[in-house]
Amino acid sequence: MTHIAPIAREAIHDATVAALVERAETLGVPGSSFALVLARMPTYAKAVLEAMMRSHFEGAVDHELKEIIRILLAGQAGSRYFGNLRSVPAAQAGLDERAISAGCEDYERNPRFSTKQKLALRYADQMYLNPTSVDAAFYAELKQHYSEAEIMELGAFIALHYGMQVFMRTLETAAAPGESR
Repeated sequence: MTHIAPIAREAIHDATVAALVERAETLGVPGSSFALVLARMPTYAKAVLEAMMRSHFEGAVDHELKEIIRILLAGQAGSRYFGNLRSVPAAQAGLDERAISAGCEDYERNPRFSTKQKLALRYADQMYLNPTSVDAAFYAELKQHYSEAEIMELGAFIALHYGMQVFMRTLETAAAPGESR
């Protein structure tokens, strides 16, 4: 049972929100169902959807890595909705299910990931599972591979996406037909 159902597209009266819903669907993430739930509050929908899409599809950190992190976080958040979504641009760039699975499993020992990528995955993994490990020494290690701007990009991305994934899980909203992989 969905606690707050997505609204019908024809009930959206704000052109910016309608465009964001369309973009969320076209990109594959954050998906139309989530966007249509947020559309109940247009000012929040604009801010949250723009922030989520900007954090995921823009910036200096590799998009495919962020997509793996997003799916890793969905597993931690228990969000089947977000765990089943896939970024269309990441797939077009060559990100496949094997790479996603590798990043969501024992990435530390997987040779497909560089030290830099493993560090970003560990940042996402530990921020919620063991936040005390994300300390001064951890940030010093991050700074060996990422600029401070990239660290802020990763940290904000992790916090925003994980939080929205937990929120969506509590709503028990299912993906729209064709929205999951």
